[in-house]
Amino acid sequence: MAKSKKKIVQEFYKSDFFNDTSNLDKYMHPEMELYWNAKTGYNHMDIQAVKDMATEAGKSFDAVRPQITHLLSDGDNVVIRFTYHVTTIETPEVEEPIAHFMAIWELKDGLMYRGYQMSQPIEEDKKAMKSWK
Repeated sequence: MAKSKKKIVQEFYKSDFFNDTSNLDKYMHPEMELYWNAKTGYNHMDIQAVKDMATEAGKSFDAVRPQITHLLSDGDNVVIRFTYHVTTIETPEVEEPIAHFMAIWELKDGLMYRGYQMSQPIEEDKKAMKSWK
């Protein structure tokens, strides 16, 4: 039995793709595109750009863990909302939230094909974190 679209997206974000970019090939379509709006600006990325970003981030992060708050699907589309928590190479015993994300993924051939993602850094105000639990 084939995996559900929600399961594919969830497994991707829970995979260790920052430290093992081969996970990108397991979950992302070779012709994937990611449209990413962040505090730092807009990025349009293909699979190689995502691999390059993950490789660079993996140099700083010992581990990356998503705390998923929402995972919804409709047809070929999956929406995921989560906070990334990281441990750094310098302090592997301390896990800190780093950023909030929300993404919509269109799946094609059982792979993540087109993504629309927004992210923002963690707020200093602890009250703001309540909506991400």
